[in-house]
Amino acid sequence: MRTQTLVGINKQFNGKMSHKVNRATMSKISLIIDTGNTFHKIAVIKERTILEERVVPTLSEGIIDELCDSFAPARAIVSSTRSDAAKSVKLLKDRVEEVICLDSKTPLPIEVEYDRERLGTDRIAAAVGAVAKYGTEQSMLIIDAGTAITFDFVECGVFKGGNISPGVDMRLEALAEKTATLPLCEPMVLEGKGLQIGHTTEEAVKNGVMEGVFYEVKGYIDSFCEKNENILIIFIGGDAEYFVNRIKNAIFAGRNIMYDGLNRILEYNAEV
Repeated sequence: MRTQTLVGINKQFNGKMSHKVNRATMSKISLIIDTGNTFHKIAVIKERTILEERVVPTLSEGIIDELCDSFAPARAIVSSTRSDAAKSVKLLKDRVEEVICLDSKTPLPIEVEYDRERLGTDRIAAAVGAVAKYGTEQSMLIIDAGTAITFDFVECGVFKGGNISPGVDMRLEALAEKTATLPLCEPMVLEGKGLQIGHTTEEAVKNGVMEGVFYEVKGYIDSFCEKNENILIIFIGGDAEYFVNRIKNAIFAGRNIMYDGLNRILEYNAEV
């Protein structure tokens, strides 16, 4: 429906940061592949510092060869919300000594009170990354706004569960596809002016979807804040940028939470 910008909210990881590294330090380097519904997010990490990040629509053998030649990672992890994780693992097998394909059987550094057979690896990675960054002393609500919107609750380092709702694009597409006359509209950034109403059908669709998502998210935040003192609200995902002007008291963490989580899972499996 639209071309997603590769310019993330967290400016630390924007662009293509490429450089060679000292061969003596390469054994500590990890390759992270986080595959979503639209893009493959790739990070090269050394001691929890990102050396390079790429966001690509297709994960090719050429990209893997280039990164492995430049950084010689000793280990890699693949997380995918699609059914193509095996393809990514195959690309890595002959190039990286240790490869983990994150699934329901992968040992985790946090406890999970959820059916892991059906729990998306992106949700696991975000929870592990949040705990790795912010610790286990307080509760966290992790909101991931992508193709779907997930609301996941972590308490004392334990993944307690969460809910799943249609994302922005899915709602816009459903209105166009399931009705005879409503247009297919592009999403928009919500400004901090309070509730907006439309004066044309296109404005009504845009405002209806974007304001609807905003008030849904705000409702979750308000409800969890009422029940959990000092809870952290962590907002991630490609569509988070549409709400940054309207959602207050939230940490807009960008992709680094996912990378932190997948890297921590790699570290944990090296320890056990």
